[in-house]
Amino acid sequence: MIGRLALIAASIAAATSSACSGAAPGAAAEPAVVASRRAPLRFAYEGIDGHPVSSEALAGRVTVIGLLTTYDVYSQVEARFLTAALQRHTPRINVVALMLEAPENKPLVEAFTRSLGLPYPVALADPATIAGEGPFAGLHDVPSVVILDRQGREAFRHAGLLDEAMLDAALRAVEKAE
Repeated sequence: MIGRLALIAASIAAATSSACSGAAPGAAAEPAVVASRRAPLRFAYEGIDGHPVSSEALAGRVTVIGLLTTYDVYSQVEARFLTAALQRHTPRINVVALMLEAPENKPLVEAFTRSLGLPYPVALADPATIAGEGPFAGLHDVPSVVILDRQGREAFRHAGLLDEAMLDAALRAVEKAE
């Protein structure tokens, strides 16, 4: 009976930790570049400053996209990691925060951006992206990070908090694979 309860508890714990957003910081394995090279992603979002954030505007550099929210503390940490990565890797990379927030939350997104002093474009996701569909299909966890190669193809993705060392390793792997 005790063994059975332990097995049930372990199953619940595993399911909970994999389903929770940002639940396991630092639990990531070595970054792996996405093996299949699909067509370049196509997207266009409105930046909170009114400028478009699009795949066309970002093409030509490796691009790190953080899928974040204003209400998640791990998103705040990831936003700071992205800022540090941009500072370390300028001018080789672009960084963008894609906020998985409804349009009515734009004031919260603006406050989030100001309070963290984000030096990169911040855009509001469309309803399809918020639902885990669209160009970043399958990403339901926040924070999440997607890295696009210079041609705009997805080369890396990670659900959950990606620390600075792992982000740097992922960037090196993407650049090396090109």
